Amino acid sequence: MIILFNIEEELKKLPDKPGVYIMRDKSEEIIYVGKAISLKRRVRQYFGSTKNNPPKVNAMIKHIYEFEYIIVDNEVEALILEANLIKKHRPKYNILLRDDKQYPYIKVTTNEKYPRVIKTRNVLKDGAKYFGPYPSVYAVNDAIDIIRRLYPIRTCNRDLSKDLGKTRPCLNFYIGRCLGPCQGNVDEDKYMEMIDEIIMFLSGKEDKLIDKIEEKMKKAAENMDYENAAKFRDQVNSLNVILEKQKIVSSNIIDQDIIGMAKGIDEVCIQVFFIRSGKIIGREHFIISDTFNEDKSSILDSFIKQFYLGTAYVPKEIFIEEEIEDMATIVKWLSKKRGSKVNIRVPKRGEKSQLMDMVKTNAMDMLNQYGDKFLRIQRKNEKALKEIQYAIGLEEIPNRIEAYDISNIAGVSPVGSMVVFEQGEPKKSDYRRFKIQSVNTPDDYKSMDEIIRRRFKRALSQSEGFAIFPDLIMIDGGKGQVNIALNVLKELNIEIPVCGLVKDDFHKTRGIIYNNKEINLEEDSLGYRLIYKIQEEAHRFAINYHRSLRSKKMFKSELDDIKGIGEKRKKELLKHFRSIDNIKKASIEELAQVESMNVKVAKDLYNHFRKDEGGKNE
Repeated sequence: MIILFNIEEELKKLPDKPGVYIMRDKSEEIIYVGKAISLKRRVRQYFGSTKNNPPKVNAMIKHIYEFEYIIVDNEVEALILEANLIKKHRPKYNILLRDDKQYPYIKVTTNEKYPRVIKTRNVLKDGAKYFGPYPSVYAVNDAIDIIRRLYPIRTCNRDLSKDLGKTRPCLNFYIGRCLGPCQGNVDEDKYMEMIDEIIMFLSGKEDKLIDKIEEKMKKAAENMDYENAAKFRDQVNSLNVILEKQKIVSSNIIDQDIIGMAKGIDEVCIQVFFIRSGKIIGREHFIISDTFNEDKSSILDSFIKQFYLGTAYVPKEIFIEEEIEDMATIVKWLSKKRGSKVNIRVPKRGEKSQLMDMVKTNAMDMLNQYGDKFLRIQRKNEKALKEIQYAIGLEEIPNRIEAYDISNIAGVSPVGSMVVFEQGEPKKSDYRRFKIQSVNTPDDYKSMDEIIRRRFKRALSQSEGFAIFPDLIMIDGGKGQVNIALNVLKELNIEIPVCGLVKDDFHKTRGIIYNNKEINLEEDSLGYRLIYKIQEEAHRFAINYHRSLRSKKMFKSELDDIKGIGEKRKKELLKHFRSIDNIKKASIEELAQVESMNVKVAKDLYNHFRKDEGGKNE
């Protein structure tokens, strides 16, 4: 007997506690995630009067088949859990931020001897200093390039607490771009003075830095050290050029984000301006679709949660254009994440209000650009899909297309790929890769059978990420591969049209195989171009996966099969000796000197490489 989910009965069981609720449809797909101070009151609201609900909420309620909930200790925990679940499941009726970006930072490795200045996307509690986030990799690269032109610091990743004086200096030393601390002849205090100046530069204290360098220039001139005086003069000139390019927008040196919005009919553009030390260091925009009848406050609320969940850095001040529902809770959460008090403000007048107007103007301009571009792309894709529909003879437009490809070389590491196009655009979040398990020989038919079978068995079991069925399946191959896919679908009682994508002798897309007939499209048609794009994308995705697996196998060394040599010891041995050949030549004493090695393991390693030479095991 099948026991159905009884909503009325489950509503009675809801606790009067904070938590997160999850709404599911008939196929058990998550369609909405929300948070509540009281789960009992909030969830019940959905099943009461619907008169005052927005149309989107009423549309969602019609599809709710069951719900579940997670109890947490407080509202902040509920907020974090809600944001994480939305990010993971991307429910249909939640406001979704498409661009989930991890912004780059500049890291000064003050946690190591003779610090470096490097680019990173991960902010760790490791004793180093981090600056950012920067709006783009280009901004980071530009800043690092400036620093390296101004200061001859090291760029290598050698552990100078251990390797000092053990290795030759790199090219940067010989061309004057590095002082060569690896040789041990650099005064550490003078080196750290350079690092302090770099930190001043990255902290936005360029004026103080210029004063400091000018003072050094004067002292050098007084001591008739004209060579160094000239170097300091060039540094000052370079810094002045940099400063002229940067726009001062605020007298406040507190780090700030200014978030403005422009709303269209069904989409919103949100602009974020990053202000660090009173200067705009960059901006980023986000397009959010399906926002019809959504008010600005709820859009901003959802955006802030998702945006700051995905970024490691939280500024001291965030300016938004209007109050949001969860402001107090979000402030608590962001303050905890930053480690100090964060303020979210709505500017009413003055400097910040003018900045907000500028951000909103930029958002509107971007929305107009996006709207025009989006419509052009949409119309082009619609025409392309209709051409494919008519060419094959489908009853409906194939809005969701899945394409499959096999990649192997002489049967080595065979893999399969599944790429997804929706409305003519790639949907990379739905891409899947398959490591072929049942085939060790170059057999594309058996490989295709396996991946189609695995994909749709998971779909039938409602496996996460596989529940959505395509309108059309495209197979990279001819009649044989198509028939393999059709046979699998028939076995599973699934009806989905399948076509093959065939190539000519020059490995260029020639046409479509459907119902055992080849259909050719004009090469300058939009339908042909879309098919070509889909086939190339499936091939690219498969071949990249195949290459990654092969490279991993190729990286497998002779050390992997030696007892007592794990991943850590292998890395340290290769780092120390630079090659397998050098390890083979090393004595027991030399092997034992490597960190994490001991005499016993060194002996085992030494004897292993001498088995074939008649060596004895000791």
